[in-house]
Amino acid sequence: MVDRHAAVLGSPVAHSLSPALHTAAYAALGLDWSYTAVECAEDELEAFVAGLDERWVGLSLTMPLKRVALTVADAVTPLATKVGAANTLLFTGDGRRADNTDVPGLATALTAAGLGSPRAPVLLGGGATACSAAAALAQLGCTSVTAVVRSQARAGELREVSERFGLACTFVAWPGLDALAAADLVVSTVPGGATDALAAEAGRIRALFDVAYAPWPTALAAAVQAGGGTVVGGFELLLHQAACQVELMTGKGAPVAAMRQAGEAELARRSAG
Repeated sequence: MVDRHAAVLGSPVAHSLSPALHTAAYAALGLDWSYTAVECAEDELEAFVAGLDERWVGLSLTMPLKRVALTVADAVTPLATKVGAANTLLFTGDGRRADNTDVPGLATALTAAGLGSPRAPVLLGGGATACSAAAALAQLGCTSVTAVVRSQARAGELREVSERFGLACTFVAWPGLDALAAADLVVSTVPGGATDALAAEAGRIRALFDVAYAPWPTALAAAVQAGGGTVVGGFELLLHQAACQVELMTGKGAPVAAMRQAGEAELARRSAG
């Protein structure tokens, strides 16, 4: 009999790699736990959480649930509060606690790739993912960032989050070619296809972190790599934020190597299919 349960919730969620990553972690840790993917809209989250029993240890939350998660929690960590979003809901003896592992996951991914000390970073995009990226850059010691956006009016949350983390954020209009040329790290938080037109400008980019992971590589990532630049894909973020979740939910160190192997195998299976 399965001892404990966890799941990833979102809409859509069928594409999520989280079940492969978490299931591999449980196996490596010798835990008879289950982890599934559940389709869940914003207005369904509260009822879903209320219906869970004591066997549930936590939930991973993807879009569009990262903000509404704060409203169903009994407590919210300072990090999730400052970012204004949670991708993790933990069930403890003290109730439900909302947390954010996207931020440390991104910081770990950048550091592992030798990109952990950016001084002139540029963000492509101004949405929720950009907010987590800004927080991660602040944790890595950055004091300023340039955000390349199509609409400053829709990037107000990024400005607010940057201010909370003491990060000076300058906005420039898309495609921001001069900003790309001056950056020591470009973090793309937009869908892969949105950056295809920038592939011709890849020679301006020395290092790229692209949150996309399937299909991979994006046209921009391939062009930067072909030009000799350093490229890190979104799988690294997914892996390391999941590792943080595993540690929070199990209280044990995450078996990152086993999780990586399972995630890469699942991506290969999908690509072959």
